[in-house]
Amino acid sequence: MDFTLSTEQLDLRAGLTALLADHSTPERVRAAEPLGFDPALWAVLGEFGFPQLASSREGAPAGLAELVIAAQAAGACLASAPLVETVVATRLLDRLGRTDSADLVTFSPRPAVAGVARTVPWAAVADRVLAWDGGRIVASRIGHDADCPKQTMSGLAIGHVDLTGATVLASGPEAAALFDEALADWRVLTAAGLVGIGAAGLRLGVEYAKTRHQFGQPIGSFQALAHQLADAATLVDGAELLVLEAAWAGDTGSTRRHGLAAMAFAFAVRAAGQAADRSLHAHGGYGYTMEYDIQLYFRRAKALGLLGSGAGAATDAVVTLALADTDEGRR
Repeated sequence: MDFTLSTEQLDLRAGLTALLADHSTPERVRAAEPLGFDPALWAVLGEFGFPQLASSREGAPAGLAELVIAAQAAGACLASAPLVETVVATRLLDRLGRTDSADLVTFSPRPAVAGVARTVPWAAVADRVLAWDGGRIVASRIGHDADCPKQTMSGLAIGHVDLTGATVLASGPEAAALFDEALADWRVLTAAGLVGIGAAGLRLGVEYAKTRHQFGQPIGSFQALAHQLADAATLVDGAELLVLEAAWAGDTGSTRRHGLAAMAFAFAVRAAGQAADRSLHAHGGYGYTMEYDIQLYFRRAKALGLLGSGAGAATDAVVTLALADTDEGRR
């Protein structure tokens, strides 16, 4: 399995990284809080081609491999815009044969409870949400009432959405299969974003450890800290490889794609969380202050892991799929 990026993929990464370096600086991220949405950045991403890049309306849509590159770059810059969720929603609408939407549509990775989609990322700023409600895929307009916005530590414009009167887009076994595909997309792309967060957050810790001195030498020379940062780097590298494999599986239609998506998400939650934690630890007490950028990465890593019900839920999905594969092999 060769994960070497093509020329086009390298160009995409370079272009998007340069764009985000200009339009998603730590100062812009702070300015977008507490809600966490930067309309100017979202407009720039639209000019770049998102989320239309994931739609077949303009020709061949981008595959997960390309979208992973975008999600990782967005994660590294803590982009204050719903790139992942709108791309997932666009792909789901495309599979449903509905490509006429031009508004901001987000995706709820958690099934609705009692007719309410809860803790939906970007619901506070989106026009519509796609959700799984009682065996149906539904689309609901968002009224931005008392439940929206929810200003949390995440900066992800989270909100609860009442699905009363929602439009039913699909129902039954076919709908369940389509939602499972969308959930797998969300897990892979969110995992990619977590890899970007983990790598960028870790760089902050490494740079600080090089410049902060104690006892006449940089603290990065102390083995206890150096080993912690090295272990975290290994986890982030492993998570990146697993995300790439999951994207490959999704693009090729592998039967392992859902299991790999769950694995990638669970492992990326752990890797990004540990990288941000170790980097914050390297900063000492300064890491807990709002003036230092590492706390932005720490908070975002924690929040993204919880949006999908945490790494434990993804791990449970992996186990369920593994048991199903075992049962299939026995027949």
